[in-house]
Amino acid sequence: MKTIAVLDSTLRDGGQAEGISFSVSDKLKIVSTLDELGVGYIEAGNPGSNPKDLEFFREVKKLTLKNSKLTAFGSTRRRDIKVEEDANIKSLLEADTPVVAIFGKTWDFHVTEIIKTTLEENLQMIYDTISYLKKQGKEVIFDAEHFFDGYKHNKAYAIEALLKAEAAGADCLALCETNGGAFPDEVYEIVKDVVSKVNIPIGIHTHDDTGLGVANSMMAVFAGATHVQGTLVGFGERCGNANLSTIIPNLQLKRDYVCIPEKNIKKLTSLAIRVSEIANVTLKEQMPYVGKSAFAHKAGMHIDGVTKASHSFEHVSPASVGNERRFLMSEVAGRSTILEKIRRIAPDTSKDDPVTSVIINRIKELEHKGYQFEGADGTFELLVRKALGKYKPFFDLEEFKIIGEEPSKTQGISSSAIIKVRVEDKVEMTAAEGEGPVNALDSALRKALEVFYPELKSVHLTDYKVRVLDTKLATAAKVRVLLESTDGEDYWSTVGVSTDIIEASWIALVDSIEYKLIKDIEKKFKAYL
Repeated sequence: MKTIAVLDSTLRDGGQAEGISFSVSDKLKIVSTLDELGVGYIEAGNPGSNPKDLEFFREVKKLTLKNSKLTAFGSTRRRDIKVEEDANIKSLLEADTPVVAIFGKTWDFHVTEIIKTTLEENLQMIYDTISYLKKQGKEVIFDAEHFFDGYKHNKAYAIEALLKAEAAGADCLALCETNGGAFPDEVYEIVKDVVSKVNIPIGIHTHDDTGLGVANSMMAVFAGATHVQGTLVGFGERCGNANLSTIIPNLQLKRDYVCIPEKNIKKLTSLAIRVSEIANVTLKEQMPYVGKSAFAHKAGMHIDGVTKASHSFEHVSPASVGNERRFLMSEVAGRSTILEKIRRIAPDTSKDDPVTSVIINRIKELEHKGYQFEGADGTFELLVRKALGKYKPFFDLEEFKIIGEEPSKTQGISSSAIIKVRVEDKVEMTAAEGEGPVNALDSALRKALEVFYPELKSVHLTDYKVRVLDTKLATAAKVRVLLESTDGEDYWSTVGVSTDIIEASWIALVDSIEYKLIKDIEKKFKAYL
C-alpha cells in the first residue's frame, strides 16, 4: 500500500469561498477537526496577510496536534530585496510552524507580466526563499503556481523553476492547476513527465472550475504524485477546490492508498458535517460519500434490490465512511421500502402484516394533504410508532400566545411567545422573545420543556424551510415547513403542513423534540443492556 500525504487548505482556500468568513475561533475548531480526521498537513493561512491570521497563529500554538503538521503559507521573496529583509518571510518565521508552503511563479507570462521581473530573477527568488527557510529548520513545500499553464506555454522554464526549488532543498513540489481548466488526460501526462525529471515527492493542487478537481487529483496520483492538496468539503474560490472528502475514500477504499489512519475513515461523514456547520454552510446533499443523499434510495424496485443485495447498488458500504443507508418515503416508494423502515422499530413485522397497509394508506393520505416524507425521516418514524402503538406523547400543549410587534432597533426582536405545557400532572408556563413568531415559539417551547427534559438544551435547528403548496390560493394557501435539527451528534428532519405557517411550524417542532426524546430513551436502554 502506498502512502499519500494529504494537505487540507480549508483555512486558506476555503476561506476564500463566497459567503464564508472564518473567525479565529472557527479556525481553531477546524484545526482540531482536521487533526482528528488525521490529515498530514493543515495549511492554516498567510500570517503576513491580515491581523486575524496573526491572532490565529498565536492561539493555535496552545493546541496539541496528534496527527497533523501545521503549515504557514506565503510567497517567495519580493523582487530586488534580500530574503531576510522581506516582511512576508519574517511573518512566516514568526508563525513558528514546522512546515511552510511557499508559492512561486512557474509560468513565464506571469513572471514578466504580473510580477514584472525577469525570468532569471524569479528563479533566484524561488531559490533564495526555499534555501533560507530550510536553514531555519523548516519543512518546505513549494507550490508551483499556474504550473500546468506554464508547462503548456514554456515547458522548459516551468521545469527549470521546479529544479531550482529542488536544488534549494524543497521537500515537496506541489503542481498547482490554478485556474481549474485542465483535463485529466493532460494532467496525467504532465505529472508523469515531471516525476521522471525530479527526485523529490510531487504533489497536486487542483480546482473544480470544470467539475474535474477530484478527477485531476486522482490522475496525478496515478501518474506518480504522492502529495494531494484540497479542502475537506470542497470549499474554495470560484467553483471550489478539489474535494478531499471524495479523494480520500476514492484512494483509500478503492485503490489501496493510505491517506489517513484506517480507523479514522469511518469518521469522515461526521467530520465533514462538522466543518460545514462551523462554516455555517449546509453540506451538499448529493456530495459523494458524505452527503445525505449519497446512499439514499427512492424507487420501489430499486429499494427491493438494495435490501436483497446492497453491494450491487452501493459502490461501498455506507458504514465504511460513517454514513448510513436511507430509504426515501414518496409516492414511488414500494411496500419493501416501508417495511424496511418499520422493521427498524419492530423487527418482527412481516410484509403482509395489516399494519403495513395501515401505514401505507396513512402516508398516501398525508401526502395528499401536502406532506412529503422524503426529507423528514423523523416525522415518518413517529408516524410508524403511532401506527404500531409504540408512541406516548412526552407533553401536552395547554395553550400558547404569540405577540407581534415592531422590531427592536437595537436587538432585532420582533415577537414574543407565551406557552403553557403539561407533563403528566405538572404544568410549566414560560415566555421567550425571538426574531419572528416561529423563533419566539421555538425558544419558549424549549425553555418550558427543559425543566422536564434537560437533554433538550443540546438541541438546535440547523435549517428551516417553508414551501407554499398551492400558490393560486394566495395568502390562504397551505404551507409545508421542513425543519432539520441536531443535538451535536445526530441530525433529523421533521415536517408540518397547514394553512397557518405557525401551526405548520409547531407540528414540525413538536415532532423534532419528541423524536429526540425517543432516541435518547432508546440509547439509554441499549446502554443498560
